[in-house]
Parts: sequence; structure tokens; C-alpha cells
Amino acid sequence: MNINSNSTTPEAIPQNVNEHGSNGVIPQKILYTVKEVATIMHTNTGYVYQLINTGLLPALKLGSYKIRHATLMKFLDDYDGYDLTDPHDVEKISVSA
Repeated sequence: MNINSNSTTPEAIPQNVNEHGSNGVIPQKILYTVKEVATIMHTNTGYVYQLINTGLLPALKLGSYKIRHATLMKFLDDYDGYDLTDPHDVEKISVSA
């Protein structure tokens, strides 16, 4: 498989996160399913749907919800240091001794 960042041909787009490119590097997927995002975030699909429904995690609807890799990384960066236990009541984490 030829991985070329400038190409959009189907052969150039990795479909499996475990596929190795010609340089031996494992390329990132472009889109994740809700189930894959739940696995990445160590949570369940219901919680990911809550994040989507509250607007905290933008998603695409392509038959089913898909989350872009870049969107997921931005979400994780933007909410680093926050308590997202309840997506309707996001608070900064405060550590008390």
C-alpha cells in the first residue's frame, strides 16, 4: 500500500489503523465510528452519543455517526483538565488536598 499524504485515491487512504505504510509507520484513520471513539476514550458508546448530542464532540452523519480524527484530537486537547462526567455540566477539575 502506497501512503502519500497528497493523494486521495482509495489506495492511499488507510482503512485499518493496524495497516503499516510503506515506511513501516502505522497511519491514523481519518474517521472513527462511535464504537471506536468509545474504545479510544475508554468509555461506552452511550457516553459518546451524549457528547455528540450536547455539541461537545462534533460528528458527521454518514449513515451512522463518524468522528474525524482531527476533531477527536481537538476535543481531547480542548477539554484536558475538565470534568466531563456530566456533559451537561462541564467543570474545570480542581484538585484539593
